[in-house]
Formats: sequence, structure tokens, C-alpha cells
Amino acid sequence: MKRVAGSSIKSWELTDELWEQIKEFIPQRKRDENRTYRRKPGAGRKPIPPRQVLEGILYVLRTGIQWKALPQEYGAASSIHEYFSEWAEAGFFRRIWEERLFSYEELHALGREWQRVEGCMVKGALEQEAVGKKGPKRSVVVETLDYPSELW
Repeated sequence: MKRVAGSSIKSWELTDELWEQIKEFIPQRKRDENRTYRRKPGAGRKPIPPRQVLEGILYVLRTGIQWKALPQEYGAASSIHEYFSEWAEAGFFRRIWEERLFSYEELHALGREWQRVEGCMVKGALEQEAVGKKGPKRSVVVETLDYPSELW
């Protein structure tokens, strides 16, 4: 996406610096060897640039809109969702999460030996009606290196 000089960056837009750090992790699409194609490699529509795809994905995740409501400037919503599914299956988002966490640790010298994960459960006023008597269950999964990887 082209940015006007002096304009502020939105939370779903990538800075040039961040893009340079993560673009190497984007999975490359490959043709299925077992499938017969009607067109030669490179024929047909040009693919959406990966940076535009990623900003479209981040737009959906940051704003909470439905995929089909994605503004056309990012490309067709179905195409962006297809990329999201492929990249998630390939582990792209987990990989950039881990890489960014490691680089943050290097920059800020995080001392993991003293860090811990805590949680707190508080019942809402109408929670029992919404989720039943036992209430919601939330857990944090911490991997071998003590980095939080999931919350459910």
C-alpha cells in the first residue's frame, strides 16, 4: 500500500523495516505436480503482492470485520482468506511470532529466569446465564522456552 509522506501508520500496516524482517518467511506457492493445469506457469492473473496480502490479513484481524467486508484495496476477500489459510497451515504466523519475540528479547535483554505467567478469573454479572454454572475456562500454554504460545 502506498503511504502518503508524513501520514501516520495504521495498526494493520507494515513499516518498511518490519516488512524487510519478515518477508523472507512468507511461504511460496508451488504448483501441484500431480495436477494437470490448463495454463502454463505464469499465465493467468498476476498474484497479489505478499505485502498487500499480509496487510489485508492484518486489517481483518485488527478491525474484526468479516472477510467478505475487506476493502477492495487489499484484493479480493476470498483470495486474501485463501492466503491466510495457506500461510497459517504452513506455520508462517507462528514463525514470525517466534522470530519477533526472539529479536525483542535480544534488543531488550529479557531475563526469562525470573518471568512467569499469571492469570486471574473474575465472574461477570451475567456470566452464569451466558456460560453455565462452571464458568469459562482459560488456559495459557507455555512452551519449552517459556514463551506464551496460546491462550484459550
